[in-house]
Amino acid sequence: MRANTWAGRNSVEVRDVPDPKILNAQDAILKISSTAICGSDLHLYDGYIPTVMNGDILGHEFMGEVVELGPEVANLRVGDRVVVPFPIACGRCWSCQQGLFSVCENSNPNGWLQEKLYGFPTGGVFGYSHLTGGYPGGQAEYARVPFADVGPLKVPDGMTDDQVLFLSDVLPTAWMAAEMCDIRPGDTVAVWGAGPIGLYAVVSAYLRGAERVIAIDRFAYRLRMAREHARAETINYEEQDVSETLKAMTGGRGPDACIDAVGMEAHSPRVDYAYDRVKQAMKLETDRPSALREAITNCRNGGVVSIVGVYGGFVDKFPIGSVMNRSLTIRAGQCHVHRYMQPLLERIQNGDIDPTFVITHRLPLEEAPAGYEMFKNKQDECVKVVLSA
Repeated sequence: MRANTWAGRNSVEVRDVPDPKILNAQDAILKISSTAICGSDLHLYDGYIPTVMNGDILGHEFMGEVVELGPEVANLRVGDRVVVPFPIACGRCWSCQQGLFSVCENSNPNGWLQEKLYGFPTGGVFGYSHLTGGYPGGQAEYARVPFADVGPLKVPDGMTDDQVLFLSDVLPTAWMAAEMCDIRPGDTVAVWGAGPIGLYAVVSAYLRGAERVIAIDRFAYRLRMAREHARAETINYEEQDVSETLKAMTGGRGPDACIDAVGMEAHSPRVDYAYDRVKQAMKLETDRPSALREAITNCRNGGVVSIVGVYGGFVDKFPIGSVMNRSLTIRAGQCHVHRYMQPLLERIQNGDIDPTFVITHRLPLEEAPAGYEMFKNKQDECVKVVLSA
């Protein structure tokens, strides 16, 4: 089969690779119909995630048709259309029983690597390095799905791929980001980043009861999309001082909750951005936390900072004094996608959410390398690339 594979820093190649096979009684094989390039994929592309190997198949947002099943998968049938959550979860361990699917205790065979970095391992993830299990991803013609009796969600008749594809990651991630904010009626929420997750976070915050949502970014086309499709108020951080503008917009108090939807590759015109770049070059820091610092220091006293932008390792100049002395609450996590798929599917069916508005580009799988370049460099006002196998 053909698959999009990692070929080195800032390089991916579509290659011939072996077809996936049933390895476990709970496996399923999917024929991929749609897959997408996620902002998190750029962390792999840019070389910031360790243990990625030449030839690894990328992609953790995908869906397709079941073509083969292991003997213990009783809830699916060959021919079913399904969308697959990006975390791989067994559904049976203590963490899964608590609804903490992204930290499944049984799905990451390389958990010992993460223990040295994080203290405890997380669950497996499709197409996201050997640190998270080395599972082949879904930017391919076919994919093996472990624990298929737990993860995949059947797509109702009449729904298009575009409507449900993002239940695999970005839509549930954004919803969880808003959920972690404990939004109350009348609240103001600020969202750093107006990419797909940031845009969906704006929509989610409104649906959860926010009165005002402010999107912060530097690209005019993304801020325009935030205004036109998500009803956000906007700040361009290259044209306005974020702190002064937020205080002016909130009567000097600051937002009630702040969402970091940017993560480890943040940009900023402030001097701390240059500081972080130097430390990264010297291998003294892994991530750039300028958006996170800004979210923390601009949240109102007693407010909540919700982190769903991906961080991989260690940051410097973390404003712990601001967190402690101002009674802030920080919540973070890789999304427990399984928990949110069915409720969000119902919201899509009811017309509360139209996830399709973020799609700006469609390419065949063979053009995945061009899609990565376009997405990384924000060419042609690219917000979200969907690939067809």
